[in-house]
Amino acid sequence: MKYWLMKSEPATYSVDDLAKRRKPDIWEGCRNYTVRNFFRDIMKAGDLAFFYHSSCPEPGIVGVMRIVGDAYPDPTQFDPKSPYHDPKSPRDNPRWLARDVELVAKYPRVVTLSELRATAGLEGMEVLKRGQRLSVLPVTEAEWQAVARLVG
Repeated sequence: MKYWLMKSEPATYSVDDLAKRRKPDIWEGCRNYTVRNFFRDIMKAGDLAFFYHSSCPEPGIVGVMRIVGDAYPDPTQFDPKSPYHDPKSPRDNPRWLARDVELVAKYPRVVTLSELRATAGLEGMEVLKRGQRLSVLPVTEAEWQAVARLVG
């Protein structure tokens, strides 16, 4: 099993939105080739991911999700009404992939970015690196365990 951190702006899609679904939902709109390669080549069904709220007053980890099923073409790339539309993505060889996720747990509190920065053992965590802009990042098992201890 691998571990991940997946970012979303809560004004766009929050942990509460996923919780309301009560079933797996699509993680869409990733338009970065590194993330596409993670989805296609490394991420597997059953992997776990932290749900991270970004670009908000209190960024941080708000829950845990499980990856469900295989990667598949992101339908938003073909929808001209979608903010994630990519008119250059061919239908017969789509550029962008999506994954389905299901909520495992919503945390009772936000594990804040500042708390992550202050926690020994998380110094190398990808989300803490300056300039890191990817919306999906790998997390080591040691980092996963350290964050789990913070939640209690």
